[in-house]
Amino acid sequence: MRITLTTWSLEQTSPSDLRPSPAPEGDDITIARAAVPSPEYSRFLYTAVGGDIRWNDRLPLTYKEWEEIVEKPGAEIWVAYDRGTPAGYVELDPQPDGVVEIVYFGLIPAFRGRRIGGHLLSFGTARAWDLAERWPDREATRRVWLHTCSLDGPHAMANYERRGFRLFDTKVEEVEESETPGPWPGAHA
Repeated sequence: MRITLTTWSLEQTSPSDLRPSPAPEGDDITIARAAVPSPEYSRFLYTAVGGDIRWNDRLPLTYKEWEEIVEKPGAEIWVAYDRGTPAGYVELDPQPDGVVEIVYFGLIPAFRGRRIGGHLLSFGTARAWDLAERWPDREATRRVWLHTCSLDGPHAMANYERRGFRLFDTKVEEVEESETPGPWPGAHA
């Protein structure tokens, strides 16, 4: 079956574009960088967050391909924890000319709707802007961008816009509908 998929690309072109969201009150939310490159942990986060919203583009990747992603100089994964349990993550992909893509961002389903997403996106976007401070061979960030699509959660676009991201491109295409893979093969929410 074919479906219509709309993909929106958004950007910030200055650190002053970021409109941060505070940490949710009353929750013990911490955010830490996954500083040891781990294909297993990266794949866990990817499937745990995206399993119910059809994130499946990385599922066929080999271990070596996952390793190349997490070991790329300047690539970073920042993880939100609720009392020690992973709640969601932001993955930063450094690109040429001072560009950083927020290539993946989201929350594990059990943690959605608790105001963690705005705080995590704010934190991750700030880390995209100061990426060169942690990677001395990298030039200063001049642009942070991301994309979202009509398959993502219903609050994704509004969260990006509230954080100061501006739309710069929209693409509409007909695609084959894929199964919701769940957090591991054969599991469905």
